Amino acid sequence: MWYVYIIRSESFPAQEYVGATADLKRRLSEHNAGKSSHTTKFKPWKLAWYCAFHDKYKALAFEKYLKSHSGRAFTKKRL
Repeated sequence: MWYVYIIRSESFPAQEYVGATADLKRRLSEHNAGKSSHTTKFKPWKLAWYCAFHDKYKALAFEKYLKSHSGRAFTKKRL
């Protein structure tokens, strides 16, 4: 399974990050351990939302969509 996820900073609630991974627990731990340069300054993070996909490429395409302008609008309105 592949997961597309949104995490939210506990220290800075306006900060969100969208990502995709095959191991959601490990990836969240990496974000909180500061192993990602994009998320290290806003840690700690909590999981806000995720969706599971059987197909890696569909997951990556949905992640790309959520990072787009219309995807961010969708996220704010629906998630």
